Amino acid sequence: MVIANLRPSWVEVDLAAIQQNVKEQQAQLPAQSRILAVVKANAYGHGAVAVAQALRQVPVAGFCVATLDEALELRAAGITELILVLGVTPVEVAGVAAEHQVSLTVSDAGWLQAYATQIAPLVKSPLAVHVAVDSGMGRLGARTPAELQAMVDCLADSGFVFEGMFTHFATADEADPSYFERQVNHWNQLVASLTEQPPYLHMANSATALWHPETITANTVRMGISMYGLNPSGRGLSLPRPLHPAMSVKTAVSFVKQLHAGESVSYGATYTAAADEWVATLPIGYADGYARGLTGYQVLVNGQRCDILGRICMDQMMIRLPESLPVGTPVTLMGVDGDEQITATDLADQLKTINYEVLTGFASRLPRRYH
Repeated sequence: MVIANLRPSWVEVDLAAIQQNVKEQQAQLPAQSRILAVVKANAYGHGAVAVAQALRQVPVAGFCVATLDEALELRAAGITELILVLGVTPVEVAGVAAEHQVSLTVSDAGWLQAYATQIAPLVKSPLAVHVAVDSGMGRLGARTPAELQAMVDCLADSGFVFEGMFTHFATADEADPSYFERQVNHWNQLVASLTEQPPYLHMANSATALWHPETITANTVRMGISMYGLNPSGRGLSLPRPLHPAMSVKTAVSFVKQLHAGESVSYGATYTAAADEWVATLPIGYADGYARGLTGYQVLVNGQRCDILGRICMDQMMIRLPESLPVGTPVTLMGVDGDEQITATDLADQLKTINYEVLTGFASRLPRRYH
């Protein structure tokens, strides 16, 4: 998709806020603890390359992505730190990871055996791997000491570097800690079954580091949503310390007209004016990730909340103005304007989803502007 640089709609990213969130998290961790910054899905919509470059200055120990292609994007941009692909990478392309010093997640001995026989003889560099442990997420990894040991035995082959081991928690952001505690115990049992541990052990995600720091027995934390300044639980749990949201979404008025009583707006004519009012058209819509489900919500203009009128269109939307305002007037769809604020969690509540989906939903058509 082409980036619409010549249209006045954009995503604004505060890189200093992201850096500050990481520094404050690091200060809460035991000495010598490391942070792997999760920049998958284009850094949750913030821009993976720009975020990674900013975090090198903090610094962080490395980065986590979802796919090998995301890792290669960072390498092409000059990111030299550890990069871990969290998802499963097909064996047949895993040699590309070895050639670019990208670490891969492995979940079973069969994958390792296939790589050792089919791919390793064809590449010059060993493949660094992080063994996934399924402590209760039910997604990837070894579930028993026997499964874990089978993978570790495969890693004795010279084609591998046993760089790390990790798990992921399903309920660390929920009020009831019982399932989380079961996962922690399962993780600890599997770690204890190893005769030798790899350099990177990571079991804590954003929620674990925020609400369960006393359970962290590993030396590395994967920092995701909290790095971008948002509560992993939405509104489920209160934050133990303030976070600094990094993303805003902004546009500008493209057209203004007076709507007369009895006249309607947008598809389906679902909104009809009861009295004369000023209406602005905005050059942004659901193709940009400002979801159609936000129809009837609000935006911010000159520090005031303004209602969205009628259905949100693919590329445009209409709002009620408090008065006639000029074309080019700034509008905040997510972020701070004066004393008012609309957060990703606010939008998520309106959409009956989570703030993660809101952040990652803003399309690449919207240019990212950094400060």
